[in-house]
Amino acid sequence: MPETIVLLDMTASERAEKLRALLPPGFVLTHGTTRGDAHMKEIIAEADYAISGQVGVSADVLRAARKLKLLHKWGVGVDNIDVAAAKELGIKVARTTGSNAVPVAEFALGLTLAALRFIGYGHAELKKGHWRTGHMPGDAYTLSGKTVGIVGFGAIGKNVAKLLKGFGCTILYAKRQPLDAAQEAALGVRHASMAELLAQSDVVSLHCPLTPETTNLIDAAAFRAMKKTAVLVNVARGGVVNEADLVVALRAKEIAGAAMDVFSVEPLPADSELLTLDNLVVTPHLAAMAADNFAPTVRRMFANIEHVSRGEPVPPLDLVV
Repeated sequence: MPETIVLLDMTASERAEKLRALLPPGFVLTHGTTRGDAHMKEIIAEADYAISGQVGVSADVLRAARKLKLLHKWGVGVDNIDVAAAKELGIKVARTTGSNAVPVAEFALGLTLAALRFIGYGHAELKKGHWRTGHMPGDAYTLSGKTVGIVGFGAIGKNVAKLLKGFGCTILYAKRQPLDAAQEAALGVRHASMAELLAQSDVVSLHCPLTPETTNLIDAAAFRAMKKTAVLVNVARGGVVNEADLVVALRAKEIAGAAMDVFSVEPLPADSELLTLDNLVVTPHLAAMAADNFAPTVRRMFANIEHVSRGEPVPPLDLVV
């Protein structure tokens, strides 16, 4: 009897078929066809394994699962999964640690350049038929030779640092446990406090997890501490930035610009004030999506599911609980 894997996210049939092409023997795959907890409860009920991409998985949804052995995050961040409830229910939780580091780092670099040079604004205006070279939302800046502050220095942050080497940037990083001197020298980075990082950086790039400590980390006080010529880039989690304070800061030109791929509420509501700002680049949580990273990540998830199916432990690197 085949075991069932359910992808909880609403998924196009074409993408589901790409996943099925990578399925190991003995498994079948189903997937979400609409959004919301009610639908997730229905499709998780008889599943042996579940995968969540961008959707949050509440305790209520987990309790609807009658025989779930493992919930696997497609990616890294598990802040939108009720891990405590999973543990209480005896459901293992895993993730693909570091799997999206290169795609997200490259995307962060792209957003940085877009924010500094108003690429998004120019694109949107030209698509409307407006040639806006003399009517930019502010001054454009180069990245070369600037100081970049990286908040959170795991696999993604380190890859951002590697990419920035070619731009001759001074790279600061904020992390609870600093690297040793040899590691810093190899990456060409220097540890800084948040206060130093905000004051000195021309670009502040966020790569930290969403925790009680980092919720609203970048707020009105942080924006006041930044340079007026600085830009903020967020590919971490929406809740790390106080979005109301960001709107105020961008309108008042307390900072020059920002770029956001993640938001406190996703999908971003159509009436969000963030969509009214010309000095803000917005993308719909695209940073981890890269066709050439699809198969390696999916195979790794399926391998972890096979481990559980055979009664074997999930590799420690990927096991959450």
